[in-house]
Amino acid sequence: MSSKHLQGKIAFIAGVGDDQGFGFAIAKSLAEAGATILIGTWTPIYKIFTTSWDNGKFDESRKLSDGSLMEIAKVYSLDASFDVPEDIPEEILNNKRYQAASNYTISEVASQVEKDYGKIDILVHSLANAPEVKNPLLETSRSGYLSAHSNSSYSFVALIKYFAPFMNKGGSALTLTYIASERAVPGYGGGMSSAKAALESDTRTLAYEAGRKYGIRVNAISAGALRSRAARAIGDKGVSFIDMMIEYSKHNAPIQKDLSSGEIASAAEFLLSQKSSAVTGVTLYVDNGLHAMGVSVDSPALSSLNS
Repeated sequence: MSSKHLQGKIAFIAGVGDDQGFGFAIAKSLAEAGATILIGTWTPIYKIFTTSWDNGKFDESRKLSDGSLMEIAKVYSLDASFDVPEDIPEEILNNKRYQAASNYTISEVASQVEKDYGKIDILVHSLANAPEVKNPLLETSRSGYLSAHSNSSYSFVALIKYFAPFMNKGGSALTLTYIASERAVPGYGGGMSSAKAALESDTRTLAYEAGRKYGIRVNAISAGALRSRAARAIGDKGVSFIDMMIEYSKHNAPIQKDLSSGEIASAAEFLLSQKSSAVTGVTLYVDNGLHAMGVSVDSPALSSLNS
């Protein structure tokens, strides 16, 4: 989409910490379409992100089709693990990465956004975290499992809970999920597969509840493997999980090519715009078609099909 069909719209994207992930790509696509961009960046890296931005580290990535640079109207320090100040444990309050920060819970950030901009139109949840993601499910602790759900799925519920009351009717919310929600994907551990399953279920329920209560739409994109900085952190013993998944997709997806963050962003732009005004409660696969496959076509058992 190249027109300025989102001119006058305000978008809040939670979970942008660099220029490599889906969140940044979605922000850029929305900016290209004319939207005002607000960013929520994880509190411990807030200073790193804003300093890098101010120093021009992301200038090349910020370039829009007309040669101008994407602008961010405001960056907010956000830790989506906490809904209200009372949720913050003592060890976080005393952590050196948090001591200079304030007002970073979801409710506080939502209140500040409403104070700064009044109404918004678009809400994007582009964050996930599991402290034991490198562990197989059978080796994941209860606290690690619950943390994955809190950070990666409940955070979407909480964002809508606090942001939807000041979203314009007809607005749209979006989250990002992964095929491990419904298929066994060895290596994607720590309870993250369960958290993504919950996220997709919540998307359907939130579509009903937020649709009826606030008149907004709620959808998800099930994205294929992308070599973002966060994804590269998954893996053990020197083996990169994301590199294996990218290679697997190239061999087995119907469309054999690398997936780009821009392709995810284009689909997101559609779901977040009035071009999809009757679409809600949907999980849209943007993965070169890998989700449609029932077998691995590069398996030696199917070698006769490939000869």
